[in-house]
Amino acid sequence: MRQLVAIVFADMTGYTALMQENERLAKSKRKRLKEVLDATLEKYNGKILQNYGDGSLSIFQSAIDAVNCAIHIQQQLRLKPTVDLRIGIHTGDVTVEEETIYGDGVNIASRIESLAVSGSIFVSEKVYDELKNQQDIYTREVGFFELKNVKRPMRVFAIANEGIVVPHRSDVIGKTTLPTNRLAVLPFVNMSADAENEYFSDGITEELLNALTRVGGFQVTSRTSVFAFKGKHDDIRDIATKLNVDKVLEGSVRKVGNRVRITAQLINAADGYHLWSESYDRNLTDIFEVQDEISGIITNKLRENFSAGHHSGQLVKTPTDNIDAYTSYLRALHYWNKLTPADTRKAIECFERAIALAPDYAQAYAMAAGAYSQLGSMGQMLPAEAFEIVRRYADKALEIDDSIAEGYIAKASLYLFYEWKWEACYNALQRAIKLNPGVTTAYQLLAYYYIIMGQKEDAVKTMEKAVQLDPLSPIMNQFLGNTYIFAEQYDDAICRADVLLEMNPEMRVGIELKGWATGMKGDWEQALKLFQEVHRLTNHPLKGLMGVGYAYAMIGEQNKAMECIQKLERRQREDPNTIIDGDLVGIWYALGNMDKVFYHISQCVKKRTAPVNYFLEYPVFKGLAKDPRYAELRLKTN
Repeated sequence: MRQLVAIVFADMTGYTALMQENERLAKSKRKRLKEVLDATLEKYNGKILQNYGDGSLSIFQSAIDAVNCAIHIQQQLRLKPTVDLRIGIHTGDVTVEEETIYGDGVNIASRIESLAVSGSIFVSEKVYDELKNQQDIYTREVGFFELKNVKRPMRVFAIANEGIVVPHRSDVIGKTTLPTNRLAVLPFVNMSADAENEYFSDGITEELLNALTRVGGFQVTSRTSVFAFKGKHDDIRDIATKLNVDKVLEGSVRKVGNRVRITAQLINAADGYHLWSESYDRNLTDIFEVQDEISGIITNKLRENFSAGHHSGQLVKTPTDNIDAYTSYLRALHYWNKLTPADTRKAIECFERAIALAPDYAQAYAMAAGAYSQLGSMGQMLPAEAFEIVRRYADKALEIDDSIAEGYIAKASLYLFYEWKWEACYNALQRAIKLNPGVTTAYQLLAYYYIIMGQKEDAVKTMEKAVQLDPLSPIMNQFLGNTYIFAEQYDDAICRADVLLEMNPEMRVGIELKGWATGMKGDWEQALKLFQEVHRLTNHPLKGLMGVGYAYAMIGEQNKAMECIQKLERRQREDPNTIIDGDLVGIWYALGNMDKVFYHISQCVKKRTAPVNYFLEYPVFKGLAKDPRYAELRLKTN
């Protein structure tokens, strides 16, 4: 019988050695442990499945009960006669047959317990998500760990209640594989008198990131996650723990007229030791040489333990000889990374100014193409207009320089979102990832492609890789959560939504993700509350209504669902450049009106909006396949 449970491993530390030294004392401690376990598990509704000499495996229906039980056990065992115990807890979907338990969750709980130290309680991120709103349970992050026979790094937390031992990450070293040759490039600090030069220091950081991600043999954390620490003064070791890296590059930029001073230092995260530091005073015209020199030194420092030896090739090419064009390009990146449609338009203005100043600036063409693709795929521009520019700019970028990953990503977005050329999209993305393995946008589009192809497991693996590269990125975490929904892993989707809401409790995409996952688990009443909050946060009477309308229909409030449809139709009339047919498909489907559903799907096909095949793979639309028009639709969309 499969069920979702909290799995608790408890193990006495030093038991074998104690048996050899003092068998009588060892047996008395084991007896005391069993008495405390039996009494406490009954109090917190736990069930022991296995009792072995110096430990136990038990399960609970509630993660909160499991943790409270573990806290009580450790507090009791701190009283004399003391027993040294470590505990690990994880929640997972397992099979329980009589007194035997199977499933990946068992292995993960066991590995987490092996990380713990005497007197401590370690829990997985899934358990932490259940605990974080509990006022009487305290936690402290220990960081990511590579666990044996576990595919991806696990984020682990220590319970920090009174009487519970909370070890530092360094206390756990030796119990697991630690990250090696993983680098985070923190945002370089703007030391210029003019705050306006912030865009320049940010740009230098980003250029270094792009250069370093092209080097094989180590992994570089992506931009979004490192920029989460901008302006903060967190301890380097804490930053490394959150990002799961072992080296950190930090520095500063001071720009005065046509002169620039760049300082950089490479730090070993475990002990804060400076492996290398240097300052550069140069003319702006030499900026690319400085970037290449810094990148080369860091690469060689990280690869000292690799048989491949030192890196001697050029990492940073000179993209343009026009410094004004380069400056405009850096300004564009500043706006581009703000992610709002208004800022994307400002970025386009700066990219196009860079192109006007330097008509052979390949990277500017590629990034401008990406910006237009974003507007076209989000419905902020008519797709036909937006993607014609994407095609033109991407082709020009690759004509000038076919080694730019962003040029292939722009082409892939054209194939994916507008032309629906699936094989061409896949090939372009593979080329982009080969050129720059750290560019997470390519992984996101690749996961999108896999979903359209019905390859949900491949989509999940691809997005898990993207989040490993960029663990604090809201975009990557949201898309991973959505990919979990496509794969019908609703608990994993809710966990990912909670990660987003931990970053920002009012993040609309996080609340919406949690709403869909909650609804698909069967609780549309709770989902409605979440969707209503999304609608409130849009601060617009006609926006954010698809989820609201769908949930109303699912709980039988048909009149209220129809009100949502009427508001969406009004929005379409008031803003003809906005395409809301996809939203209408969802609500009409929940209401059971298949004629309306297929009418609006046909409009999506006609207007070349985001691929129909994508949203039709969403689990809520499973019933569509029963309609005879479905097969014809699949043919139309290749």
